[in-house]
Amino acid sequence: MELKALLHAVPVIQVNGSLEKDMTSVCFDSREVEKNSLFVAVRGVHTDGHRYIDGAISHGCTAVVVEEFPKDEVKGVSYILVEDTSYVLGVLAANFYQNPSKDLKLVGVTGTNGKTTVGTLLFKLFQNLGYEVGLLSTVENKIGNKTVPATHTTPDPVTLNSLLREMVDSGCDYCFMEVSSHAIVQQRIAGLYFAGGIFTNITHDHLDFHETFGNYIKAKKKFFDNLDRFAFALTNIDDKNGQVMLQNTFAHKKTYGLHHVADFKAKVVESHFDGMLLQIDNQEVWVKLVGGFNAYNILAVYGTAILLEQETTKVLTAISEVSGAEGRFETLRSEKGVTAIIDYAHTPDAVENVLQTIRDLRIPGQQIITVLGCGGDRDKAKRPEMAKVALKYSDKLIITSDNPRTEDPAQIIRDMEAGVNPDQRKHVFSISDRREAIRAACHLASSGDIVLIAGKGHEKYQDINGVKHHFDDKEELKNTFNEQ
Repeated sequence: MELKALLHAVPVIQVNGSLEKDMTSVCFDSREVEKNSLFVAVRGVHTDGHRYIDGAISHGCTAVVVEEFPKDEVKGVSYILVEDTSYVLGVLAANFYQNPSKDLKLVGVTGTNGKTTVGTLLFKLFQNLGYEVGLLSTVENKIGNKTVPATHTTPDPVTLNSLLREMVDSGCDYCFMEVSSHAIVQQRIAGLYFAGGIFTNITHDHLDFHETFGNYIKAKKKFFDNLDRFAFALTNIDDKNGQVMLQNTFAHKKTYGLHHVADFKAKVVESHFDGMLLQIDNQEVWVKLVGGFNAYNILAVYGTAILLEQETTKVLTAISEVSGAEGRFETLRSEKGVTAIIDYAHTPDAVENVLQTIRDLRIPGQQIITVLGCGGDRDKAKRPEMAKVALKYSDKLIITSDNPRTEDPAQIIRDMEAGVNPDQRKHVFSISDRREAIRAACHLASSGDIVLIAGKGHEKYQDINGVKHHFDDKEELKNTFNEQ
């Protein structure tokens, strides 16, 4: 694509060099530069792309987008000065791939909990309704029936637009994507056109990145602030910050909830370990998901489908047929009668939601044994809260490793133990090895008991000192059950 065309809608301050040259790719990683690439010098969290301009040019880059001109400019290389290269990267990536988000209906899902479930349910629902659909999620990216591994909740702008272009070329009508707070702040979604946005909820998380809860809320709100008047903004009105998300948005404002007056309403009529009966807008439907938190997820999906002009009866019928995302309240049962639940819950609120659901469903006398860890190099403030919440609803708690990353697992465990009162210590076990922690929980359980393995869900690895070792909670549970 010609550089001049590539810069369409880019707020350029100054250009040094020719704009009449063809670009073969848009890159922000100098190691991926090829001949005639456009290199965008992005200032990241850990490094500054301006430091790698010379390396990009040595690999064949012929144009560079910068926030400040280098001292020495190379002859034959065009330099484009802009105010914010992070934002511009998104616009350039969208232009390079011919703005694929304009050629399908793209819906973003943001919030602390529920993003993956809502996105996955929408993907499955619209497939059942007969559409070609794309999915961008924490667990996996899907282009119709083709699966593309996911490395981030929201990919970088170049990868994102490349995937969207592939979806359009494959005939996709819709794409449902998770929008993380990191992606919003880092402008990974700049240049995209959204048909709608969904807010699930917001609770304590990612304060290692955002520093304050106020900043975290502002990050989520920014997504809705940038929606245009042709889009819809659907918010959970029962969340105390749900209405905040609708302030200042130009989009059509819609709400869903179980308790407050809302555009889309639901009530849990019955709940069991294999599903629940919901009343949605005065119509009853059986769904394969469990728990009040999933009632909200289902309602968000229903509301979105109606806002995308789908027929009510067909939507409710299709909703009754879909299952949730991998590693989200996923149930296994052993031969000796132990029920094990794998869930991605990794915030205090998510852990409480899952355990409250289990408590509501269990029969008196059944004990709840929870295995729980916290990730390293992440928000430390939530560690004691996680243990405190888990103990509130569990008969026994095993504190273990999650993804320790570069931190000492023993220190993470000590941070969690700070949330345990002295009189609760007899109910708490600390086992650093996650495999042994899972085995211990299963051996502590008797017939009828319930074991919750929380924190990793769908993940198939454990991140230790920068190395991802194969580890699958479901696999470990099955192996333990087979030994019993």
